[in-house]
Amino acid sequence: MKYYLISGEASGDLHGSQLIRALKAIDPDAHFRAWGGDLIKQEGVILVKHYKELSIMGFWELIPKIPKILKNIKYCKKDILQYMPDAIIYIDYPGFNLRISKWAQIQGFKNHYYISPKVWAWKENRVRQMKRSLDALYVILPFEKDFYEKNHQFPVKFVGHPLLDQLSYYQKNTAFFEFYNLNPKKPVIALLPGSRIQEIQKILPVFIKVADHFKMYQFVIAGAPGVTFEKYIPFIKKSNLKVIKDHTYDLLQNSTAALVTSGTATLETALFEIPQIVCYISNSLNYWIGKKLIKLKYISLVNLILNKEALTELIQDDCNVKNLIYHLKELLKKDELEKINKDYQDLKLKLGGPGASKKTAKLIFDSLK
Repeated sequence: MKYYLISGEASGDLHGSQLIRALKAIDPDAHFRAWGGDLIKQEGVILVKHYKELSIMGFWELIPKIPKILKNIKYCKKDILQYMPDAIIYIDYPGFNLRISKWAQIQGFKNHYYISPKVWAWKENRVRQMKRSLDALYVILPFEKDFYEKNHQFPVKFVGHPLLDQLSYYQKNTAFFEFYNLNPKKPVIALLPGSRIQEIQKILPVFIKVADHFKMYQFVIAGAPGVTFEKYIPFIKKSNLKVIKDHTYDLLQNSTAALVTSGTATLETALFEIPQIVCYISNSLNYWIGKKLIKLKYISLVNLILNKEALTELIQDDCNVKNLIYHLKELLKKDELEKINKDYQDLKLKLGGPGASKKTAKLIFDSLK
């Protein structure tokens, strides 16, 4: 079979690479072209475009990039027609992928969407088009199945979260402190300032100022896969903080607590059972627009899945040095740690076990047979 896979972010590159691996295991004649990143490329896949060329954050930043986006859409359609895949697999990245899927359905291609767009947060009207243009939708969050099937009469497949697959492959680094030249006698607090440079620029300076108030701990920054080490230098040159690139799981495994920018990282941190504070800062216009459009009680995946404020969320103006110091001190208290750990166990039960990639690959392959 010939598969054409489209992902536009670091998380899509990760989950896409796992899905490709799973498809290869059950389809010996599998061939791929993909939009993704280094992990997908490592699977021996022909990479059409790297997600670094595609990633855009926020409403305001989108406007000057519109001509480039339209050019990429046109190029993608042309590339699909030349390749003529048996199936197109879309991974999140809805602004781009839903446009391609609408066109592809008219052309007669099979459309399989893995990792649903967050239409339950905003742009719920997109569901109508998704029902028309998608042959199958594979969801990874437990509440998404009810959202689609009860609210929109749209049958979907809940396959579990692919992060559980990723964690099942992880091997603990027993030489962590020695390897990264850290003090084994000082507990670590992880700083996860996001995967996009816009996020890092906004939130990392605040995190660094907080570190100055906790001398008993060593704060370590998790470097994002799509961001070069040089991008962090302006932030850390006046501090003694280390940046650990591409080894976030090693850092989380050895941390006492974490300050985490809202996104998939909040779920990863929870699955490592690390107490955390969820943070988010955007520019004022993006925040104002987002507040008007997005109707959610919480911003972190952990709170959304548990349907309660298990984790403290500090958003925009509330995400300041004073508040972070106060809430981090509270977080490190024994009774708070016990409460969060109980919530994390509930979270794992709701997510189910590993196997999302294998389940999705089998469903796609069987449908094509």
